[in-house]
Amino acid sequence: MEKKNYKRTQLACYLGFVTQAICANFLPLLFLTFHNSYSVSFAMLAMLSTCFFVTQLIVDFLCAGIVDRLGYRACIIAAEVTSGLGLAGLAVFPDLMPSAYAGIIVCVILYAIGSGLAEVLVSPIIEACPFDNKEASMSLLHSFYCWGSVAVILGSTLFFTVFGIENWKILALIWAIIPLLNIYNFVTCPIEPLVEEGKSMTMAELFRTKRFWVFIILMICAGSSEIAMSQWASAFAESALHVSKVVGDLAGPCGFAVCMGISRSLYGKFGEKVDLTIFMMGSGIMCLACYLIAGLASIPILGLIGCALCGFAVGIMWPGSISISSKILPTGGTAMFALLALAGDLGGALGPSIVGNVSQLFGNNLQAGVLAGMGFPLVLVITVFYIRKKYRQEY
Repeated sequence: MEKKNYKRTQLACYLGFVTQAICANFLPLLFLTFHNSYSVSFAMLAMLSTCFFVTQLIVDFLCAGIVDRLGYRACIIAAEVTSGLGLAGLAVFPDLMPSAYAGIIVCVILYAIGSGLAEVLVSPIIEACPFDNKEASMSLLHSFYCWGSVAVILGSTLFFTVFGIENWKILALIWAIIPLLNIYNFVTCPIEPLVEEGKSMTMAELFRTKRFWVFIILMICAGSSEIAMSQWASAFAESALHVSKVVGDLAGPCGFAVCMGISRSLYGKFGEKVDLTIFMMGSGIMCLACYLIAGLASIPILGLIGCALCGFAVGIMWPGSISISSKILPTGGTAMFALLALAGDLGGALGPSIVGNVSQLFGNNLQAGVLAGMGFPLVLVITVFYIRKKYRQEY
C-alpha cells in the first residue's frame, strides 16, 4: 500500500495561508493609486476593506453548514480558484466594467470568498493529518500567514520601486499565480476526515455546549488582541519615527508581522516541550505589557517597540485557541472551526473599532485608544486560566 505524502498536504496548506495573506494585504497598498487613477473617494476605498471582511464573515458562517456536504477537497479547491480569479481580475475587471470601482468590488468579493474558505478549511485539514505534535503543526501553519504578509508588503514595495506603481496590474497577475498553481497541490494531496462520518457535532449541539462558548470568547479576544494593534501599527510607526508612509509601513506592519511569524515558527519548532496553556497565558501577559508600553510611553520609539513586540506576544493566540478548542472538543468538526473563525473575525473587527473610536473621543489620541484595547488580552489570560483549571484532565 502506497504511503500517503502528508508533506504535500502541508505545502498546500502553507500556500493556502500565503494566498490569504496576499488577499488581505495587497489591495490596501493600491488605495492611493485607485484614488488618483479611478477617482475613487476615500470613503469608497474604506468600503473595499469592509466588503472584504463582511464577505469573509458570511463565508465563515455558511461553511458551518455546507463544507461537510460538499467535502473538504472541493471546497478548498474552490477557495484557490476564487482567490486566483479575484486577484487576476484586478488587472482586467476595472477596465471592462462600466465603473472601475464596480470591477474592483467584484474582485474583492471573489477573493474574499476564497480567503474565507481558506480561513475555515486549512486549519482542520492540518488538524486531521496524523502529525505527532498538532499544536506545534498548527502554530507553524499559521506562521505562513505572517511570512506571506511580509512577502506581500516587501515584494510589492520592491516591485513598485523598480517598475513603477503604474504597473500594478502586472503584479496582481504575478500574485494570482500562487493560488492558481496551488490548485494542483490540493487536487493531489491526501486529505483526511476531521471527524468520523456521522459523529461531528451540529451547530445546534455546539450552541448548547457550555465549553464551546468559552472557546468563542477565547477566539474573540485572540482576534481583537492581534488585529487591534496590527491595524494601527503603521500609524504608530509614522508618529514615532516621523518617516514617510513607505518606511512607516515597513517598520510598523512588517515589524509586527515578522515578530508574529517568529513567535509562531518558534512554537512550531519547540512547542512539544511547552504546555500550550502556560504559553498562552504568558503571551497574554506579554501582550498586555506591550499595550501598556505603547499606550503610556512618553518616548515615541518605546511605543514603536511595544507595538512590534506585541506581534510576538499575539503570535500563538489564534492558532493556540484553535488547538485548545479542537483538543477539548474533538467532535466539534467543521461547524466548530467555522464558528471559531467567525468569532476571530468578529474580534478582529471589534478591536480596531474600539481603538479608533476611543482615540477620536480623546482628541485623536492614539495612545488612549491603544490603552482601551488592553482589555482583550486581559480577558484572554483569564479565559485560558479558567480552561486550564476546568478542563485540565481533558486537555
